[in-house]
Amino acid sequence: QVRLVESGGGSMQSGGSLRLSCAASGSILSIGTMGWYRQAPGKQRELVADITSGGTTQYADSVKGRSAISRDNAKNTVDLEMNSLKPEDTAVYYCNADIRSNIGLRTWYYYWGQGTQVTVSS
Repeated sequence: QVRLVESGGGSMQSGGSLRLSCAASGSILSIGTMGWYRQAPGKQRELVADITSGGTTQYADSVKGRSAISRDNAKNTVDLEMNSLKPEDTAVYYCNADIRSNIGLRTWYYYWGQGTQVTVSS
């Protein structure tokens, strides 16, 4: 089965930095866009950043200029660096990837990690 496993979450202080990592594994044929989403308490999940298989990126306005998303296609990983952390960055961060696998019809499907908690204190 395809799995996405996140790491790097935890408790940070305002102004600090973090690096989140996500590794995809399993019966993977190919991976398209990979990204990071987050969901704060009482709010809907939102896109933080994503990156296509070719390296094209997009960022939420709230993190532009202080975040960088990257991927390693050979390792099936995607990382998110965030600097100048703010309390409003507190959320559960989820890794997402559009993956074609050997499961079912072998079609493309969006997979999600279980999430990693990021807490930023003031």
